[in-house]
Amino acid sequence: MNVRLPDLGLGCAPLAGLFDAVDEETARAVVDHAWELGVRYFDTAPAYGSGLSERRVGAALADRPREQFVLSTKVGRLLRPGEPDRAFKGAPPLTPIVDFSASGVRQSVQESLERLQLERIDVALIHDPDEHLDAALPLVDALRDLAATVGVGTKSVSTALAFVRGSDIDCVLIAGRYTLLDRSAELELLPLCAERGVHVIAAGVFNSGLLSGGSTFDYEAAPPAMVSKRESLDTMCKSYGVPLAAAALQFPRRHPAVSTILVGARSAAEVEQDLDLLALPLPDEFWAEAQTAYGPPALANSSAELA
Repeated sequence: MNVRLPDLGLGCAPLAGLFDAVDEETARAVVDHAWELGVRYFDTAPAYGSGLSERRVGAALADRPREQFVLSTKVGRLLRPGEPDRAFKGAPPLTPIVDFSASGVRQSVQESLERLQLERIDVALIHDPDEHLDAALPLVDALRDLAATVGVGTKSVSTALAFVRGSDIDCVLIAGRYTLLDRSAELELLPLCAERGVHVIAAGVFNSGLLSGGSTFDYEAAPPAMVSKRESLDTMCKSYGVPLAAAALQFPRRHPAVSTILVGARSAAEVEQDLDLLALPLPDEFWAEAQTAYGPPALANSSAELA
């Protein structure tokens, strides 16, 4: 792995209007404020708003010293004229087309660089290849000439395990599978990554909102079992005077295999709030109870392959 990943990064899907529109000025303010607060890792993807996230991130970073930040984007989707993903409000009329061919990957990186207006990406992540493993696994080697660091980004523990076991991958971005609500990545994936020196980027630490005051889990209405577990976690947090959101943000960082967490924000105020929660001291007694009461054995019917 030729790029050192900072311990905190900004996930930039919300800047492309994920579920709610975000204007250009607000998106720029998010990146600017994150930079002011010391964030130096930014993660984006062509599929986030049909290129809108990449364009906004690139514009916001254009005047920053290139050697001072790490940028990751993803491959496996090419943007072509058509209907955009309806989850992104304000996206241009481009539809993400699945393409895990070697030529498609090269084209994807080139088009991303054009949208970002940057000369290189630091980390190339193979994006949600869950149903295309035969085509996607060989891309690890194909990407070596296109980025210093190569990884996979997925919500599926089994997909991540396939790459760690079957390729010489540098890093895994696992979304929503190592959180206070869903610790399914802890059983096999995190120990294997630690053993093989694969860096883990933990994303989706709020499980799309359920751990931060919302009602969705993996971008859908939360199942009753998850709502019940969230309520139990919240009760435990309150008994220690701990904000649930602070526990959710800090939890993944405590595992030795996790080198980085990603937080998303749709306003400068949210960036500051997240960093304040990350810095909030939480008592050891709280972590001891959280570890024993809500560990992997409670997830026999894990949602690891949802979404």
